[in-house]
Amino acid sequence: MLFLPRMIAFLLAGLIAVITTAFLSLIDGTTSWALFVTASLSFSSAFILVYITLEFLIFKEINNIYTEINKINDSDIQNLTDDLQNYANPFRKVNKDIIEYANRKQREVNDLKNMEVFRREFIADISHELKTPLFAAQGFVLTLLDGAVDDRKVRYKFLRKAAKSLQGLSILVNDLVTLSQIENGDIVMHFDTFDVQQSVTDIFDMLEDKAAKKYATLKIINEQEDGIYVHADYNRIMQVLTNLILNAIKYSNENCMVEVKFEFEKNQVQISVSDNGIGIPEEDLKRIFERFYRVEKSRSKKQGGSGLGLSIVKHILEKHNTEITVVSEVNKGTTFSFKLVLKD
Repeated sequence: MLFLPRMIAFLLAGLIAVITTAFLSLIDGTTSWALFVTASLSFSSAFILVYITLEFLIFKEINNIYTEINKINDSDIQNLTDDLQNYANPFRKVNKDIIEYANRKQREVNDLKNMEVFRREFIADISHELKTPLFAAQGFVLTLLDGAVDDRKVRYKFLRKAAKSLQGLSILVNDLVTLSQIENGDIVMHFDTFDVQQSVTDIFDMLEDKAAKKYATLKIINEQEDGIYVHADYNRIMQVLTNLILNAIKYSNENCMVEVKFEFEKNQVQISVSDNGIGIPEEDLKRIFERFYRVEKSRSKKQGGSGLGLSIVKHILEKHNTEITVVSEVNKGTTFSFKLVLKD
């Protein structure tokens, strides 16, 4: 039953008319006609007054509240205002929706605060990352300008160091641009069919010298004689695999084993890159895909890199409708895994 203004006014007017007529009937000599007129006048006047009060002073103002709320955020509140007429008590409805609206706005405020914290951390991180190679290159160049340029041996030594610092800066800027383009959708994945097993072999050949310095063994597990053909963006998956395999070599001790394993399920292949290196502490596992996050900052700096590799990997795989998972144990090793769609 809907308690609309007209029905409420009707009930209240009827109640007032009954009470008025009942009291009047207690007076001796009151005629039926007088009772009828009294009841009619009481009912009519009460109905008009109550109806006007409810309709124009209460319900109209409630509707005005919803109108203003809709103006603030029509897309969020629309679903709440559509069924106003289905509520028995409009005040209860207003109260409920205002609470929901306030909760929504509080969540937005919390999100903005979190974004502000992230922004500050990001600016601090990127400032630090840019400052290190810039100051290093600047120091070498200034030293040369102060007179060291006349010493041939010192000159080439410092120029090489400056070039190395600027190369690191170039890698950082390129990774930042790549990450930004992927996030903004400026880089579109170009899907094609290729042999991902051959891609891993090519990466092993490319990283052979780095592996040799660590006396690392590179191995493919579950190798297929006819190759493993997937439907993905060749260049981006090469970037993902290179990053994961290179990290496995970097963060392992000498005589380490780096394995790339293929496991098949339905129309997908799971690719896992494993090492028996230093591992990642459990408290760091949830953050390793954040920009510039380093498990061991001092050790990571020595290993080089921009600190954006795993973040780029994560975003590339998300564009392939898959996700990367990691399992690790300190001093025992780490395994990164992701899935790709096999060729039909």
